Amino acid sequence: DGAQLRCCVALEQLDASGQAARRQLIRRASVILGRNEFQEIVLRIHDGKVQQSYLLKDFKLFTKFAKDGKSTVKLVPENIQVLISNCPPDQLSLFLRTLSVKHQAWQAGKPLSDREKLKAALPRSFEAISPLQQKDVQKANELRARAAPPGLQDRNNVAAPAGRGQQVKANPTKKPILSLPVRRLNKEQAAVLSAVLTGRNVFFTGSAGTGKSFLLKRIVGSLPPKSTFATASTGVAACHIGGTTLHSFAVVSALAPPPLEQCIELAQRPGVLQHWTSCRHLIIDEVSMEAQFFDKLEAVARSVRRSPEPFGGIQLIVCGDFLQLPPVSKGKEKASFCFQARSWRKVIQVNMELTEVRRQTDQLFISLLQAVRVGRVTEDVTARLLRSADHQIERDGILATRLCTHKDDVELTNENKLKQLPGSLHVFEALDSHPALVKAIDAHSPVGRSIQLKVGAQVMLTKNLDVTRGLVNGARGVVVAFESASPGLPHVRFLCGVTQALKPERWVFKSAGGTHLSRQQLPLKLAWAISIHKSQGMTLDCVEISLARVFESGQAYVALSRARSLEGLRVMDFDPRVVRADPDVLLFYKKLRKERLLTQASMDDFVNNKDKETLEAEA
Repeated sequence: DGAQLRCCVALEQLDASGQAARRQLIRRASVILGRNEFQEIVLRIHDGKVQQSYLLKDFKLFTKFAKDGKSTVKLVPENIQVLISNCPPDQLSLFLRTLSVKHQAWQAGKPLSDREKLKAALPRSFEAISPLQQKDVQKANELRARAAPPGLQDRNNVAAPAGRGQQVKANPTKKPILSLPVRRLNKEQAAVLSAVLTGRNVFFTGSAGTGKSFLLKRIVGSLPPKSTFATASTGVAACHIGGTTLHSFAVVSALAPPPLEQCIELAQRPGVLQHWTSCRHLIIDEVSMEAQFFDKLEAVARSVRRSPEPFGGIQLIVCGDFLQLPPVSKGKEKASFCFQARSWRKVIQVNMELTEVRRQTDQLFISLLQAVRVGRVTEDVTARLLRSADHQIERDGILATRLCTHKDDVELTNENKLKQLPGSLHVFEALDSHPALVKAIDAHSPVGRSIQLKVGAQVMLTKNLDVTRGLVNGARGVVVAFESASPGLPHVRFLCGVTQALKPERWVFKSAGGTHLSRQQLPLKLAWAISIHKSQGMTLDCVEISLARVFESGQAYVALSRARSLEGLRVMDFDPRVVRADPDVLLFYKKLRKERLLTQASMDDFVNNKDKETLEAEA
């Protein structure tokens, strides 16, 4: 509700020079935001034995590292600072927002004077602050529009706390609009998050567009940062959830893992061992590893952590859709899925499936995609996809993006199309934080080191810039002009109707050693063509697909499910024979759904029996 945190807290009494004269560290602190008998805001910190309370009248917030679960509250008159760390980022963000809004509302009222407090003679009290409501946010924005309140600096105006960076001067002319989270978890997503927060080992799946990545970000934001490692099978997928590759975490390649003894030896290197021993929650997105690799990782975890528990006692949160792309196999042998691993059932305690599709809204199109997903192509499905070949989906100079099965076709198409355009070429070079680690940055970044553009270039947005205006990852557009002043930023007209000048954006990701790497570059890529593999997780407005060279189970489904609607899709040379679903995966999902129905039936019986017992007791 935004009023309470469980985290690590350091309390520092500062001297005249701003240095810590006394310091108290509470590794497992309870931090509560409340009100006293005079409705003043109080910060209460409890270490399990003794509680300490601080009146929040004149204070400063330092929130630059809130996304890493760190923040500082500096109490100005007392010269005390409260350093919060290892806090679930989403909880910390809501806590700070609640504090800012409630304090602003309190300041706008008429605080009692010391004389009025004495006359009131009220008994001492403390009550946790009420959850943030939309009316609170609206009021705060109205007050913020009038004037910036003294003694409170928001997250845009203050950088790092003392010891973690330098304070930045407040900019009173630029006050960000506060808001409550717009998109909430649905019931299925909330059930997955609840299972995770109870400490269970969870595998959750779902068809394309059911919000798996969105949910993963919420899970990452709900767990303590120091002991949580977010990983994915590819660098770009890892970048989407703010993590690193599974290979970087485990230092074992999924493509050619060495023998188990060597894997254990590699995991015992100083830097790598620290990952394994400090990890309490391991998240694996886009899980597409082989069964043998999963078993090896599980054995390595038990060995290096010296624990007989499954996966060495690490909580595992695994996400993926086995009906999309299969694991990469070496040679001509068919790859086995990780759910076929010997240790899978021993490790995974809860299997859950998301079924509510959010990417598409047309139920006919959703039904068509669900049929293709399981490899069932009826005459109706075939007829609809064949008719789509005649769809005229180009609009306002924005052409359809062609999804290709092979990477080489993508590069050749984009290069040739760009060369055919008249006009001068504009080149934009990326600014990388660690040029020596450019290969690691390339592996994680959704944008290239160098981007070449011309007027008329078909482009795609690679980052959410403004969801409310349709400027989202995958939004299609065309370059219509370049600014005359350096660096000549491109103006792009998007299919959603917005024309905007795009400036470089920054992507931050972690390297194998835990170092934070970053790339600053235009959030664009050429979009005459992209590969099916690179399109995973994207939502495309106008897309053309050639399925003639599909070579893997699930590949046709991945391509088709990128489209937002059937009207924005054109399928060339469709052949029903290219639509395939792996029979082992179909069997796994059939068992998963059967178990879910049995569990649901048991829960319903339990609830009904409880209701019956209650009625009998009342009678």
